[in-house]
Amino acid sequence: MKSPLSRNLIGFLVATLLSCLAQPDALAQTYPIKPIKLVVPYPAGGAADITARVLGQKMSDSMGVPVVVDNKPGANGMIGTDFVAKATPDGYTLLLDASGPLVVNPSLYAKVPYDTLRDLIPISQATTFQYVLVVPSSSSFYSLQDLLTAAKARPGSLSYGSTGIGGGGHLAGELLGVMSGTQLTHVPYKGSAPALADLLGGQLSFTFDTMVTAAPLIKSGRLRAFAVSGASRAKALPQVPTMSELGFKGFAVTQFQGLLAPAKTEAAIIQRLYQEMVKALKSPEVVQRLEIDGGNELVGSSPTEFTEQIKQELATYRKLILDANIKQE
Repeated sequence: MKSPLSRNLIGFLVATLLSCLAQPDALAQTYPIKPIKLVVPYPAGGAADITARVLGQKMSDSMGVPVVVDNKPGANGMIGTDFVAKATPDGYTLLLDASGPLVVNPSLYAKVPYDTLRDLIPISQATTFQYVLVVPSSSSFYSLQDLLTAAKARPGSLSYGSTGIGGGGHLAGELLGVMSGTQLTHVPYKGSAPALADLLGGQLSFTFDTMVTAAPLIKSGRLRAFAVSGASRAKALPQVPTMSELGFKGFAVTQFQGLLAPAKTEAAIIQRLYQEMVKALKSPEVVQRLEIDGGNELVGSSPTEFTEQIKQELATYRKLILDANIKQE
């Protein structure tokens, strides 16, 4: 017969075990209890920044704590991405990133300070988006053919900007040069906003800009659009043809944006954030701003689906960068 002390000890141990097993659920119920920092590895005003602020506001409203966007640009998105990869995995430092730092940079650079799959946990792919080829309204080019005719007549004289080497806009420009047999000069920037500023100021000939940043300027008449880079026309600019429609069959350059956390973040927190992301993406305000006005396709994939997406694109871009001999300058 067990003594009262033994029975009490057993009861204590069982209670402790049950408490430990229940901890993830309890954590999910109490999280968050303080502001969440949402790091964007690009300057303010660009596509990722706009996406982060729109989604962050809805998630803040739903979770009851501020979601504060923190822009950490530089090194083609690697500074901000690495900051989150090395952050405390408590759910209070998150990353709203685009394709480049996650699936392009690991093949483009000889040394990257983080491992995408080892150091980060994918939570949900928020959007997929394409680019639009634009010139300033003051340009003497009124069609893609005008632009390419000038490029062929003066090789290297036409310049285009992008968010950095290996970014979607850069890859689209490289593909245009290869498919059209023209020599185009690439000018990398730290983000979309400064590239657009130079385009509007006449320092660039054209650019492949993100839909979310270019569409308002196109609709206001400050930019002239020639084509979009995806396989189908954009909802935000249904009148603008695809590159394929203009004779560049097979031309397709798209990118994704998604939410990630540092590795070792509790599974319960990851699940809560995934649920909040899906809820935010279904909001009418978010649909209007990011999809209808911004030209994004809203996704809301699960952590497992987003992980598989990243694995596939790591392999795809590794092959593209090797085949096109794209090098970090």
